[in-house]
Amino acid sequence: MLMTLAVILLILWLLGLVTSTTAGGAIHVLLVIAIIILVVRFI
Repeated sequence: MLMTLAVILLILWLLGLVTSTTAGGAIHVLLVIAIIILVVRFI
C-alpha cells in the first residue's frame, strides 16, 4: 500500500513538473512525501 501511494505521488509530481510551474512548492512537497514513504517502506 505504501509503495502504491509513493508511486502515485511520484507520478503526480512528474505531471505537475511538466504541466505547470506555478505550484512549485506543492510539487516538491509531493516529491518529499514520496521519498519519505519509500524510505519508511525499505526500513
